[in-house]
Amino acid sequence: MHLIGTLFGMLHSVEDSSALNLFVEVLVRLVVELKSEQYLHCILGESQKELCKATTMRSSLPTFSLLGKLADAIPGFADILVVKHNNVVDHLLMGLTYPNEGIKAAVCYLYSKLYSSPVGTEQLSGHFEERLCGVFLNTLGCAQTKELQVNCLGLLKELLKSDHFVSILMNNSKTEEETENPNFLEGENPLPLVLKKLLLTRDEMIQAASSHCMAAVLVHSPSRYAPAFIHADVPEFLFECLLCKNEILIWSVYCCLLLLTEERLFFSKCHTVYGIESLVRSLQGVLLLNNVELHKQGLLLFTEILKRQPVEVKLFTNRGVCVEAIDVLMETVNCPVLDVAVEAVKAVAAFLRKDHLSSPPVLYEELQKLLEAVLKRCADLSPSQSSKRHAGDLLFSVSQSHPANRNLGRVPQRQGQFLLSTLESFRNACRLAVEFQGDFMAQENAFTAPNSESKDTLSNFSEFLLRICDSLCIPMVMSYLETAVSPSVTEVFISTLNTLFTVVPNMRNKFSKKLASSSFIRLTLELKARFCSVQSNPVLNHTCSSFLCSLCLNLYSATEKRRTSQEEQEMSELLQKGLPQLNYTIAESLLLLSETPEHFFLDQSLCSHQQCFILLLYFAYTFGDRFVPDAELFLAVRNFLLSAQDHGDCPPSHILRAALYLLAVCQDKGNALDMRSLTTIRRMLDNLPDLSLVYVHCPLLLKFFLCYPELMGRFGHQVLQLWFSWEDCKQTEAEEADFGTSSQLNSADPLLPILKSNSSILLILLDLVCSSSVEVAWKVLMTLRTFLEINEDVLVCDLLRSQFLQILQQLLVESSSATLQANRNLPILLSLLFLVQLRSKGIRELDSTDFKLLHQVSNLCGKCRPRDTDLLQPSLNFLYWSLHQTTPCSQQRAVAVLLSNVPLLELLQKVLECTWRQSPPSRPAYLSSEDALLCSGWLLVASLLLYQHRYNTEVHQTLSVDLTEVLNAVVFRNKKPILLLVSILQFLRALLQQNFSSLLVIVGQDTAESATQPQLSSQQDTALHPLAMQQVFSLVVSLQNLLVHVQLQKDLLLSRAVVACLETLVEYLYVKNQDVALHIVSQPWHRFLLFTLLNGGQKSFLQPEVLRLITLIQSSHYQLEPEQSGIIQTLLDRLLGQKTTCVKHQDIVYPLIGDVCGRCNRGRRDA
Repeated sequence: MHLIGTLFGMLHSVEDSSALNLFVEVLVRLVVELKSEQYLHCILGESQKELCKATTMRSSLPTFSLLGKLADAIPGFADILVVKHNNVVDHLLMGLTYPNEGIKAAVCYLYSKLYSSPVGTEQLSGHFEERLCGVFLNTLGCAQTKELQVNCLGLLKELLKSDHFVSILMNNSKTEEETENPNFLEGENPLPLVLKKLLLTRDEMIQAASSHCMAAVLVHSPSRYAPAFIHADVPEFLFECLLCKNEILIWSVYCCLLLLTEERLFFSKCHTVYGIESLVRSLQGVLLLNNVELHKQGLLLFTEILKRQPVEVKLFTNRGVCVEAIDVLMETVNCPVLDVAVEAVKAVAAFLRKDHLSSPPVLYEELQKLLEAVLKRCADLSPSQSSKRHAGDLLFSVSQSHPANRNLGRVPQRQGQFLLSTLESFRNACRLAVEFQGDFMAQENAFTAPNSESKDTLSNFSEFLLRICDSLCIPMVMSYLETAVSPSVTEVFISTLNTLFTVVPNMRNKFSKKLASSSFIRLTLELKARFCSVQSNPVLNHTCSSFLCSLCLNLYSATEKRRTSQEEQEMSELLQKGLPQLNYTIAESLLLLSETPEHFFLDQSLCSHQQCFILLLYFAYTFGDRFVPDAELFLAVRNFLLSAQDHGDCPPSHILRAALYLLAVCQDKGNALDMRSLTTIRRMLDNLPDLSLVYVHCPLLLKFFLCYPELMGRFGHQVLQLWFSWEDCKQTEAEEADFGTSSQLNSADPLLPILKSNSSILLILLDLVCSSSVEVAWKVLMTLRTFLEINEDVLVCDLLRSQFLQILQQLLVESSSATLQANRNLPILLSLLFLVQLRSKGIRELDSTDFKLLHQVSNLCGKCRPRDTDLLQPSLNFLYWSLHQTTPCSQQRAVAVLLSNVPLLELLQKVLECTWRQSPPSRPAYLSSEDALLCSGWLLVASLLLYQHRYNTEVHQTLSVDLTEVLNAVVFRNKKPILLLVSILQFLRALLQQNFSSLLVIVGQDTAESATQPQLSSQQDTALHPLAMQQVFSLVVSLQNLLVHVQLQKDLLLSRAVVACLETLVEYLYVKNQDVALHIVSQPWHRFLLFTLLNGGQKSFLQPEVLRLITLIQSSHYQLEPEQSGIIQTLLDRLLGQKTTCVKHQDIVYPLIGDVCGRCNRGRRDA
């Protein structure tokens, strides 16, 4: 005790500061080592005496220093001092008023130790409120030395831990209205101004402590204390402090600014506009530091500013700062630390606001890169998808095996948060694109050069959103749903998809189709049933219902060709009303369809639920999402219709359409409908003004109507009319000419099996040919053509012919010549008649129907003009075929019918005359419709000429032909198409066979041309009349040249026609003048012609025209070499044992080849 007293006395007698510190350290160590409260009380007693007897406050400095060191060393010292030696506190207050900052610093340090103790805080509460507060603030405001500043801030830090002291320091007696007035800061040394002053120092430690104290004040109540700091312009200086490199200072400023963001005044005073550049630059610098917490805190501050910034105050007024902000977000999104990346994605979500980015030009390309980085980073964190499954399957598997309360535990929680923030970012980007659609300045880059295309446009950005959602966002979420299903994640995801419908309006229908085909209807229904039952998760329920409504309306717009605005409005109202309450499982919804209104209190509610579910099933099944067993659905829909009929309720047309489609789709898996069900459906359809209101262009629905006689008899005609008129069919003239197979046949294929099982449908189709538009009639024609080619039943052809007769009789009776020519369906009907005739293979006897058809068609031809090619072409083909594919008896009667029709013969005369008026075509290989008609006309006249002679039929009208023109057509062959040349050769051959003497055809000569020709011997010309010797030579040479030409061109048809004509010409010459005939055949050029043909290919010997030519030469005793004669004879012997083969052709080509082949067979038999 004596030692302590001695040392304490020496403490106040030493002047040297180092010795003074030594004595203080010895006393502190002595008291601490002795561990006796008695010695502590001794020192406190001596200190109290010393402070009382001190003449000046300067002499009290050693005592204050000693007490401060003891407070540091002894934990309970502060409690003992304030409880048992509280008089010392009065001396401390006096020390703060002394004009010595060393003493003030020591006193502040001791005060901080006293207020750090809970007992001291309680005991000295009144002391602070009544005496210390003002003195302390004045001391802090006037402090000059760093020691005093630090100790004052240390004391302030301890005081700010108490809400009571904070209230006193901030002068809480003022009302809220007064705090919003900037003049209230005019008081003496208010705390915000004092701390602001400390921020102005260049000492970063003082700045950090000052900002830390500000945060300590604000954390108690930002709404109460933030206005004072804001009015003092403290945020401005805080933002300036962010330009430093001190991590502690930056952290303190981040914390303080983060608390200030909770006050709206912080934004309305435009402090964020002033400081956003400093914040972005600070984040750029912070990212270079290895301080994860600092990264997170800075991003959190950035996020809060972006979220809370008022719409009317633009945050980014400088394009450069906005670009730097995007760069910072891009870098932090790619940060390997997941926590930092999570905060970065939250900042991205807050950044994607129109008011942040509306200043032109909008940075669309940078935003695309940012969003792509966010989605790719999230995709890298998502679990890999094990297999490709539909959305509904994914949810179903999770709901069966993973309870919702533990799903998120299986997937790391941070990954789930990252996905949620990513989806929020993407949704905000979609909303941004929609908002920019109404801003003209945002649609195009304002700084794009004239006449140049910029990629930085809203349309490109919108297409990017849709594209990346399809390729990255949806697969990523589906992968996540394999493991967990979170209501918050699914709510944002479904909301995003709903927003995307309006991002790219012209792609809305296509996007909706893809979502429907990917089972998103099922997914959304499962989500509603799982999370939204019993009125839970109202936000998710509203989002899912809104999405389903938009999806269904989009699908309706995309699929319904005959939609009406009224029906669309009714459907929209139904979905908006019924979907929010449709929170049942699939099984429960099926049971709901079979329920009747008596079992429910709200009948209207039941009907609404049933109709909504029917619509959802309809759109899902339309795009292949058949998530309900077909048999169960078939039964449920049938019961729904029966229940509606029993209560006198006819569903709206869009509901009935959906129900019929579902019945048709599930028909094969369910039992056939009974009579009651069919009667119900028929009554409902009879109540409709138009069947097209419930029609769906689907093969299964067509089969549904046609497989039930009760429905086909009443609605078959209308359904087939709708089936063929659903799409416009436009065929080119070339396709019409050769009846080529087109893509339109694909739509007819589903009808073919039905036609085979029910031939009565053919009568409906024939009626459609005449009663419908030319497009529909053409489709029917193509369908019947395909059916006739596949079906082997000849009775079908008989049925068609009888029906054709009735249609033709009706048309000829009701129409005049002008109306017939204007009827666009009649040519198609005639084409089908000819196709039916082609379908009949072999020789058959013509019946009464055939002769009536022959009569009607010939009369129809007589009413036409040569330019009516669409009518005359199939008609003349029909007449030609009728002459050839029948027995001699019927053939004789048919010739008589045709030759008795004077208008027909007059028409044929005009058609033949058109041959010489036709201008040469540019490409003879292609046959125009006019040339095709000429071919049919020459062939028909040739046949009439032949059969009239054979049966000696009476002729009522003669035809005149200029022989010179006919011969010139053969000689100057390049002026005519090949098929026309073949037809003329057939006619010339028929004339030669009758020696130019016919009752039907009068052969004349061009007198002007005959006068210019040199006169040959009268005896030869007289014998060959009407041919002249020079004409014979020209004809023979032309035919030989044609043979060489067709050998090179591989034209089988023309080569056979030429050889046949050459044979007939030799026969004619042999009859008229044998010397001339032998002279023609024995000419040396035949040897050259024969060798040319034999060298034309490896199988030249096997060609019939070559063999016939050899036969012709042999018959003229022309000598061949022995080796060649032996080879030819061997080939002829082999060919005699083979069957005759004919090539099948269509239209005018087929009968011609049959005739040529017959001539070939006769030639081989002659050989």
